[in-house]
Amino acid sequence: MNVLVTGAAGYVGSVVTERLISEGHRVIALDNLGQGHREALTSGAQFGQADLRDPVALDDVFSQHNIDAVMHLAALSIIPRSVKDPQEYFQTNVVGGLNLLKSMLKHNVNGLVFSSSAGIYGRPEKVPVTEDTPQTPIHPYGECKVMFERILKWYGEAYGLDSISLRYFNAAGATKLHGEHHQPETHLIPNVLKVPLGKVDQVTIFGNDYETEDGTCIRDYVHVIDIADAHLQALVNIDGAGTRAYNLGSGTGYSNLQVVKMVEEVTGVSIPIVFESRRAGDPPVLVASPSLARQELGWLPRLSGLRDIVKSAWQWQSRFPDGYSG
Repeated sequence: MNVLVTGAAGYVGSVVTERLISEGHRVIALDNLGQGHREALTSGAQFGQADLRDPVALDDVFSQHNIDAVMHLAALSIIPRSVKDPQEYFQTNVVGGLNLLKSMLKHNVNGLVFSSSAGIYGRPEKVPVTEDTPQTPIHPYGECKVMFERILKWYGEAYGLDSISLRYFNAAGATKLHGEHHQPETHLIPNVLKVPLGKVDQVTIFGNDYETEDGTCIRDYVHVIDIADAHLQALVNIDGAGTRAYNLGSGTGYSNLQVVKMVEEVTGVSIPIVFESRRAGDPPVLVASPSLARQELGWLPRLSGLRDIVKSAWQWQSRFPDGYSG
């Protein structure tokens, strides 16, 4: 298939592109390189630099390529920034998404796999989180994802658009070629790995007074390869899908301190910890129920054990200590 991947130079997008090409698909890789890295683009992908907020440039991409389906991963994703500047986030993540849908309809492209987020659930009252858990986002980033999922529902009813939204939890880990390189880096595992890399002396953990076994937050980590494979499974199932959504998680939660301990075990380096106050909006526990994705997509997270995740991330960061900048 000819697949357009938006956000192809980003963390998850680069791995999705890598997996698509390995399975014999032709990839049109779209990115504005605002947060992505040109060096993250997989060899064999046809790159087009364009911004979803530019409908003319976007329409040109569809005119130049015979696109069969779209995987939409492009988004601004730094949660604190979304709180400070919601306008930019709604313009990029919602209006940009609408531009994408307009071009899809114009060029008769009927299948969309959408990169959604567990952020749509806010502070869930019960775990594990199912697809029926109330969607109560607590920041503009999560609200953007909710809004676009609802837009997809109405586009499905009005225009027959088939879409599958993948609500993944904490993407982590790396392939041999692609890993995490964010500015700023807000994810726990790459930040902890900065200590054995010699880039920082200690790691900061926000909150050690939660009602969990060790007082720190518990999260569901999903290997980025497993997430990419879920995109491929969604692509297989996109024809006639209607409007569907699935949680992507391992179903197992690990606390912040458990993550630090695993990094120590994998790297052999002791990690000094500094505790600071809780961050606003952080739920104590956020763990997915992935059963629906298993039943309907046939998706199984094969690599999402914490040791496998940390080991792969450490191997990539050891090889590329400065990320794509190196």
